[in-house]
Amino acid sequence: MPDTPGVYFFLDKQKKILYIGKATDLKSRVRSYFSPDLHATRGPIITAMVEKAHTIDWRQTDSVLEALLLEANLIKTYKPAANTDLKDDKSFNYVVITKEDFSRVLLVRGKNLDLEFPSTKRLYTFGPFPHGLQLKEALRIIRKIFPYRDNCIPAPEQITMGKRPKGCFNASIGLCPGVCSGAINKTEYRKLLRRIVLLFEGKKTMLIKSLERDMKLVAKEEKFEEAARLRKQLFALQHIQDISLIKDEYKKPITEGSMGSYRIEAYDVAHLRGSAAVGVMTVVEDGTTNKNEYRKFKLRATKAGDDAGGLREILSRRLGHDEWPMPRLIVVDGSTAQLNAAESVLQNYGIRIPVVGVTKDEKHRPRDIKGDRETITTREREILLANAEAHRFAIGYHRRKRSSEMFK
Repeated sequence: MPDTPGVYFFLDKQKKILYIGKATDLKSRVRSYFSPDLHATRGPIITAMVEKAHTIDWRQTDSVLEALLLEANLIKTYKPAANTDLKDDKSFNYVVITKEDFSRVLLVRGKNLDLEFPSTKRLYTFGPFPHGLQLKEALRIIRKIFPYRDNCIPAPEQITMGKRPKGCFNASIGLCPGVCSGAINKTEYRKLLRRIVLLFEGKKTMLIKSLERDMKLVAKEEKFEEAARLRKQLFALQHIQDISLIKDEYKKPITEGSMGSYRIEAYDVAHLRGSAAVGVMTVVEDGTTNKNEYRKFKLRATKAGDDAGGLREILSRRLGHDEWPMPRLIVVDGSTAQLNAAESVLQNYGIRIPVVGVTKDEKHRPRDIKGDRETITTREREILLANAEAHRFAIGYHRRKRSSEMFK
C-alpha cells in the first residue's frame, strides 16, 4: 500500500464493505490494525471486523483534507456496519448548507440536525463526519480558499449611496465574501457556493476545470482583479495546506514493547449540589501534560449529584471516539464506587485498561491510590499529576458554565 493520504476499505468475502477509514499514511494506518493488542486498543467492534475481513482496498487522495471529505461521502453511501456501530447518528457531525438567498455553511451535531435544520431548511447536507475536531479544522482550510457566510446578516438589497453597511469581522479578515456589506450579489455568491459543494462532493477535477474556465472568461473581459482572485483559489486548491489536519491524524496503537508514549487519561466530575454538572478528561504522556488532548463534557443523562453515573456517561462518550488514541492507564477521582463505574464501562466495551482511583482527605489532598500496586508504585507521580489536572480543569469548566447559566 502507498504511504500517501487516502481512504481504505475492509471488505468481506462477498466484497461487502465492513469498514471505511481515512489516513495520512495508508500503509502505516492499515498496518496498525494487525497489532497484537488490537482488542485492547480499539475494542471488540473493530477486532471482530478485522477477523471477518477478507480483502483490503484503498483510494489515494492528493491531501488529508480530501481524504476526510471522501471518507464522509463513502460512509454515507455504504453505511458500513463497523462505522455505524462505533457511534450513533447523534454523535456524528454534519456540514449543512442552508436554504436561503445567501446560504450559510454550518457545522451541526447529529443530535441537533433535524431539530435545528429540518430538510426543508437545508439545501445540502454533507456527512456524517466521524472526526469532529478534524472537521472544524477542515472547514477553516476550506473557508480560506472559498470564503462563505456563517451567521452574519445579509445587507439590504437597496443600499443608499455612501451608506454601505459595515462588514462583519470575518469579512474584514477575508473569511466572508462581503454578504453583510453588499460586496457580493446573489448570483456571484451562488457560484462561490457551487465551488464549495463540488469540493465536498469530491469532484475536485470538475472544480478545477470550472475555476480555469471562469478565470479565462473574466480575463478575456478584462476583469483582472477577479481573474487574480480565481487564480489564487485555483493555486490554493491544487496545493492544499493541511498540515493542521495531519497533526490530529490517528495515532498508532501503543504496545508494551513499543517506543510509543505512555498515555494516562484522568477523569473528574464537578457540580454545585447537582447543578451545572460537567466532566473532563485530562492527558499525561510520558510524565508531561498534553493539554491539546484535554476534553470537556456537558453531562446530559446523569441525575444531579450522581458522580459515579457522571463518570459512566463521560467514559461511554469518550469510548465512542475511536479516533482518539487509547490510554495505557485510566485515573478516576474517588474510591470503590468510581472504580467500579469505570471498570463496568470498560467491560461493556470489551476493553482491558487498568484503572486506579485517587481518594482525598477533607481538604481534597491525595490520601491514597487504589488499584494495581505495581502500576501505582511505578507511575505514582504521573497518576497524581493527571488527577490534579483533572480536578483543576473540571473546577474551571464548572465555574464558567455556572456563570454563563446565571447570566442567561
